[in-house]
Amino acid sequence: MTLPNPAATAKTWFARLAPYRKSEDWRAVYEVLITLVPFLILWAGMWALVARGQYWSLMGVIPAGGLIVRLFIVQHDCGHGSMFSSKKANDWVGRFIGILTLTPYDHWRRGHALHHASSGNLDRRGLGDDIITLTVDEYAALSKWGKLKYRLYRHPVVMFGVGPAYVFILAQRLPIGAMKRKMPWISTLTTNAGVALLYGLLIWGVGLKAFLLIQVPIIIIGASIGVWMFYVQHQFDETHWSRTGDWDRESAALHGSSYYDLPKPLMWITGNIGVHHVHHLSSRIPFYQLPRILKAHPELKKVGRLTLWQSFKCVRLALWCETRQKMVSFRMRALGAT
Repeated sequence: MTLPNPAATAKTWFARLAPYRKSEDWRAVYEVLITLVPFLILWAGMWALVARGQYWSLMGVIPAGGLIVRLFIVQHDCGHGSMFSSKKANDWVGRFIGILTLTPYDHWRRGHALHHASSGNLDRRGLGDDIITLTVDEYAALSKWGKLKYRLYRHPVVMFGVGPAYVFILAQRLPIGAMKRKMPWISTLTTNAGVALLYGLLIWGVGLKAFLLIQVPIIIIGASIGVWMFYVQHQFDETHWSRTGDWDRESAALHGSSYYDLPKPLMWITGNIGVHHVHHLSSRIPFYQLPRILKAHPELKKVGRLTLWQSFKCVRLALWCETRQKMVSFRMRALGAT
């Protein structure tokens, strides 16, 4: 949806959404419980059945991986200070869930804040947890080796398979990119200690084989879903990028993030993060408020809308064309369609 004055409209929407920037503690507790309890039941159920040789039960790692994603969204909202009304509650719930998601909460929170502060700004790419995106001209200026590395990085197997597993299982065990500061080390090492304690108890209680069969696939599936969600919410055809002089935070937020219109079960399991344009416009809105906003303001459903089927086509997009102001594929660039 193209609006006549995107910047002014985005600023207007930011003001209109103010009533929804309100945490509801009872609802936050409810959301944590209806995510964590089913996850624990699934885990325990798979272990009980695997112990009896019922390996078909390992199909449960798929919904369990989805619940890990939902737990990450709870942690994500805690990081924005929007889940609970209390800062202490947000921080300690976020740190606890960080052990389950293998994500050092305090270190991740700072990096994610940088992503929100620079999203859509071509001159500030690569900050926080951004997906590396080159312009057509930048890619053309690379050496053959540079082009190969970028193509490998953007390949679906790496982007949604190997990459997420590497980031969550290995990379987040050290404060990469912030090695000289104290906080990232404290956040990372305390999370690692929590993970070591939790995993040690699980291995002691259920055995190494059951632990590997259940927990490793859950983490890999959850990581891949999480990266996929982040990818399609910023890497779609009509996303928004601009240079610093033309960049406007509200406009970049509303038009540089998609409304990923998923079926209701998938929207629930992903914590409504598909309403990403609203989230980026006002990150203090809790995820449990987002459906209410779309119900009250259905016109927002037309901005940056991306269906599940349409999202699969985003996989081919790899470069930002400054001339056409849209994402393009390697093939489109090679054919001169830019």
